[in-house]
Amino acid sequence: MTPADAQLSAAEARRIALAAQGLLGPVDRGAGVPGVLRRLGAVQLDTISVLARSHELVPYARLGAVGRADVEAAYWSGGRSFEYWSHAACVLPVEEWPLFAFRRRARRAGGRRWHSLADSERSCAAVREQLAARGPLTASELGGAKRGGEWWDWSETKIAVEWLLDTGEVVCGERRGWKRVYDLAERAIPDALLHDDLTDAECIRRLVAQAGVAMGVATRADLADYHRLTASQVQAVIADTGLVPVEVEGWGKPAWADPAALAAPPRGRHRTTLLSPFDSLIWDRPRTERIFGFTHRLEAYVPRPKRVHGYFAMPLLSGGRLLGRVDPAREGSTLVARHAAFEGEPRRARAAVPAMAEALWEAAGWTGCSTVRVERTTPDELHAALVAELGRAGGGS
Repeated sequence: MTPADAQLSAAEARRIALAAQGLLGPVDRGAGVPGVLRRLGAVQLDTISVLARSHELVPYARLGAVGRADVEAAYWSGGRSFEYWSHAACVLPVEEWPLFAFRRRARRAGGRRWHSLADSERSCAAVREQLAARGPLTASELGGAKRGGEWWDWSETKIAVEWLLDTGEVVCGERRGWKRVYDLAERAIPDALLHDDLTDAECIRRLVAQAGVAMGVATRADLADYHRLTASQVQAVIADTGLVPVEVEGWGKPAWADPAALAAPPRGRHRTTLLSPFDSLIWDRPRTERIFGFTHRLEAYVPRPKRVHGYFAMPLLSGGRLLGRVDPAREGSTLVARHAAFEGEPRRARAAVPAMAEALWEAAGWTGCSTVRVERTTPDELHAALVAELGRAGGGS
């Protein structure tokens, strides 16, 4: 297909999106976790850890059972990446440092978030001096992260270092025990990248282009959501991104595609895997519903009696479709499927049972579990079928 005849069926658009996200086609184990990060352009961080934290689950979904220590090392060693505000707090390839100059400038212009300091320059100067003298440090090592109250009751040191992070004097290039490790940007970012020379328009143009390639095909709203831009920002640069207009069956909205994705229709093996709710394939819920006909909600912050699918329900991807979801937990060496829910009418739901069993066993092996137990299924009548399939695949109850 060429840009001149860029009309896509819903199925073609879905395959393009999956291939762009590294979930259809050959697995690039040579590029590994750094390759996944470069391809996606942003990997969201989150505090919740069930099977693993979300930034570990994202490369696992694409590469399979890559060692968890290797995942952490790929993100936090060698100066490959930094943490900043993209779709949310995200790990970003270090090459993208210049592209967020527009956001650093906006932070400087907007002021110090919701905090105020009695003597902001004194506090910032103290942070700079400590980092210069002692090297990379956590907020605790700098002098304390909290005053002693609620989690948000930050100390003056924490307020100052986060302000310097927002504005680009300080960078987080590592997490240690889930704590940010701060360093001076002039030491952590390569000289060739350490600049804010790009105009706001050029930063946004490049980020929209990157998002378009990472998604394969996207609406204006999709492109804006990827790095949390505005629709007007996207509209102002879209013509200069290299993305091409396309029509997608059933979308009912203008869309743009990566011309390389149109030139080489995706082929190859689909991954069968469980997805983090924060995975960039599905983090935009309206896009997920449009592409997959799948409605998902993170229920971690929903009161337990009101949860439908569970605390950290992970969608099941197989054959290029989202077939259900499972709320997992670990109890010693057992992976527990607290609730395995299947989508669709009975025949479709039953057909997804082998994929669910495969995904559960792979997740179990990756997390060091030797057995799998199913507590509940929806529909109820698939409980026995899933238990039997798990048994055939290697054990479980």
